Amino acid sequence: MRSRLWAFLGGVLVLCGCSSWNAGAVRSQSPEEPARDHAGTPLVGELAVPYGLFPVTVENVGLVTGLRGTGCDPQPSPQRQALLSEMQTRGVVAPNTVLASGNASLVLIRGVLRPGIQKGDRFDVEVRVPSRSETSSLRGGYLLETRLREMAVLDNAIHEGHLLALASGPLLVDPAANAKTDPVLLGRGRILGGGVCLKSRPLALVLKPDQQSVLNSSRVETAVNKRFYTVNKGVHTGVAKAKTDQYVELVVHPRYKDNIERFVQVARSIALRETEPERIERMERLRKELLDPATAAKAALQLEAIGQPGAEVLRQGLQSGDAEVRFRSAEALAYLDDPSAAEPLAEAARSDSAFRVFALAALAGMNDFAAAEQLHSLLVVPSAETRYGAFRALSTMNANDPAVMGEDLGDQFSYHVLNVPGPPMIHVTRSRRPEVVLFGADQHFSTPLVAEAGNQIMLTSTEPGKVIVAKFAPNEPDQKRFVSDSVDEVIRAIVDLGGTYPDVVQALQEAKNKGALAGRFEVDALPEAGRTHDRTEQDVAQSPGAELPEPHPAQDQGGHGMPLDRNAIQATDRNDANPFDSGPNPSRRKGFLARIMGRP
Repeated sequence: MRSRLWAFLGGVLVLCGCSSWNAGAVRSQSPEEPARDHAGTPLVGELAVPYGLFPVTVENVGLVTGLRGTGCDPQPSPQRQALLSEMQTRGVVAPNTVLASGNASLVLIRGVLRPGIQKGDRFDVEVRVPSRSETSSLRGGYLLETRLREMAVLDNAIHEGHLLALASGPLLVDPAANAKTDPVLLGRGRILGGGVCLKSRPLALVLKPDQQSVLNSSRVETAVNKRFYTVNKGVHTGVAKAKTDQYVELVVHPRYKDNIERFVQVARSIALRETEPERIERMERLRKELLDPATAAKAALQLEAIGQPGAEVLRQGLQSGDAEVRFRSAEALAYLDDPSAAEPLAEAARSDSAFRVFALAALAGMNDFAAAEQLHSLLVVPSAETRYGAFRALSTMNANDPAVMGEDLGDQFSYHVLNVPGPPMIHVTRSRRPEVVLFGADQHFSTPLVAEAGNQIMLTSTEPGKVIVAKFAPNEPDQKRFVSDSVDEVIRAIVDLGGTYPDVVQALQEAKNKGALAGRFEVDALPEAGRTHDRTEQDVAQSPGAELPEPHPAQDQGGHGMPLDRNAIQATDRNDANPFDSGPNPSRRKGFLARIMGRP
């Protein structure tokens, strides 16, 4: 037995790349040993890097129908041939006749599968006509079901990857675009939530080249599972699974389902091994770092990675006189579901645009009444992005909350009428899902009013307080609905006549442009990441050696853009700006889709 033991130890030394003893221990430069920080505590992030935090683009050609003579017969090309083959596969009768009708158009489709997306999840789809297409407008069109794949050009040939998603639905074309001033925009559109993912994207930690081994892979799995696990029928199941000596698969913990980047950051901040005295010593060091704005973000992540024992130190950070320290502490406490985080996070959402998006995300992840109460209080603030961000957070926290609960209007979009005080506002979306939110139930159109809702529905008013919603469609009898000037009644009448979400958005924007909508009209007024917190001179003075603000941890993954200067923060803060008001910003004059569809 003794000889076998010595043989085993010798084998371990060979596997570790060690050739000598040092005071009875394996050399610290062994590939099995992670680099240590100055406190001597090895972390998961020193062994492994994240995998799966990059977007995946899926594409294909497709067919848009329902165009009223604004389509075209595409020229002979590989794209046309691919579309004809797809149409024949799906049993379309006389596909060439359909393409030549003028009521259909060949389009290029693109979608992006976000990191961590799961099978069945929905995503937005962008649609545009090819560069030499004679299609004059996609407005009112409907994309037939299209299969989306990864595509790459190799050796001057297009190669298709696996089928990853399906896409279909009505197109939202910029309502402000017209043939004379914005002809290009009429050939571009978006389908909100029009894509359906067919295959879940994996998330993992990949060991660094000099750290790859079965032992290190197992150590990462053990460390992560000690901190994160799920409970199913009383059985604890860890979120990490070591697949190979290089690859540790991760399942996102439910508390981080809307902030995958932070989940990975926290997982990489977990200690690989640590005794109780060592942890106590490290927590004292982290307490000092937490109170320094320059190191608060990193310290908060490590304390969050420790779990509930770190909450006591984080609560001390809430008493700091520095706004950044308070926010970092509260954010970490929120993911530990500590109710003391709710009030400082709400204050950060109100007062600091740089922290707003992260504060609202942290509040949405909490399962506590205090967080819901603070979010309710944000529904009435003047800032449009804070107001709508609070609504989105409440919906994420509990979709059945009576304050924000809505309905699926005509199987077209999610519709919410919030009976809240504050200035009236209507919010529509251009991403994730079609949605209309009325902040204030008693909103009315001013008359006289004339506006279009798509290609077939018209709004008119002949007397004060009355609106006629009429539909004129080929080969169908004319239909009319007589309603009051209530915004709610008009929206419902449009849907009742078969109007789609793009039709409703077009009617609302035209009414706003013509001065018939008294309240604010906002489009995707969501807080933005990438803004820089403006530290005062006093803040910097309290932070020895700190000359520049440390970017938020979420920026480390490269998914939120570059930090902005203070002027840029003011320009992007949606406290007073309206994206459709005329002003110095030409992108706003062009409408909301002009800003998103112009990207490569």
